[in-house]
Amino acid sequence: MGQMGSMHRQGGEIGGRLRVLMATFQGERFLDAQLASIANQDWPGIDVVVSDDGSTDGTIEILKRWQGAWNKGTFDLRSGPRAGFVENFRALVVDPGAEADFVAYADQDDIWHSDKVSEAVAALTRAAGPGAPALYCSRTRLVDETGRHLGTSPLFMRTPCFRNAVTQNIGGGNTMVMNRQAFTLVAESARRTSFVTHDWWTYILVSGAGGAVVYDPVPHIDYRQHSGNLIGDNLSARARLRRLRMLIEGRFADWNAINLEALARCEDLLDAEAAGIVRRFSIARNSALPARLRALYDLGLHRQTTASSLALYLAAVIGKI
Repeated sequence: MGQMGSMHRQGGEIGGRLRVLMATFQGERFLDAQLASIANQDWPGIDVVVSDDGSTDGTIEILKRWQGAWNKGTFDLRSGPRAGFVENFRALVVDPGAEADFVAYADQDDIWHSDKVSEAVAALTRAAGPGAPALYCSRTRLVDETGRHLGTSPLFMRTPCFRNAVTQNIGGGNTMVMNRQAFTLVAESARRTSFVTHDWWTYILVSGAGGAVVYDPVPHIDYRQHSGNLIGDNLSARARLRRLRMLIEGRFADWNAINLEALARCEDLLDAEAAGIVRRFSIARNSALPARLRALYDLGLHRQTTASSLALYLAAVIGKI
């Protein structure tokens, strides 16, 4: 992975340094606004690392302009693997860089509220003791291409945990902030394996290692809904029907297979309880129907709502889990 440029200016050190990992591709439409929102954080020390996956629009020019003007820390621009957004984020995670106290993922088209980082760090500090991994995520405020408010992402009420993470991601990567211990864990796992998505994997791994996962019901970013989104609106009836169709067609089963294989490569990073869940769930997926249903119940695997948990059991009934 080639480095395309680097700039360093000293940012503030109060409260620790944040390292932002941003993956870009053809992002010229909204990239300026996203980077401006990161620059406007009420957190003084922010280092940015961008992996561009071969943009041919004005993305690189925008990034180089910000690189030259960045005054909160370092701003590094790198060449991505050109293998899709998942591998682009993975390349950012495994690439060695400067030490950071906290690490955040960033998409190219959102808007961070000015208090996003400070709220996340405060929550992480409350949630985990010294040396313990901790992950922060939150709801999002949904906006359209012009910034008009459309609504808010679903409010999840059940406590984040590995038994939920195995079956569902509750936190968008654009909201996630990790402490150093959590990121070290995720980076080690990413050196061993790929995954379905970087954010879901982060939730799975941190919770599976016994780390703290904080879900903030208050949004601290604007999540832009537009035709270029790879993962978009989850609120509409059409979106719910699309997810049900994907379940019936076996997409959920494919994702489970990828995640469970990845977890098997990282079993030593998990706590004993999570490792046991992975082994039993892997066996149950290929068992007869009664054993599949019994395993879901005994293991306590669940999603955040009654309807989505019923869909989980439906997947088990039709052999698509």
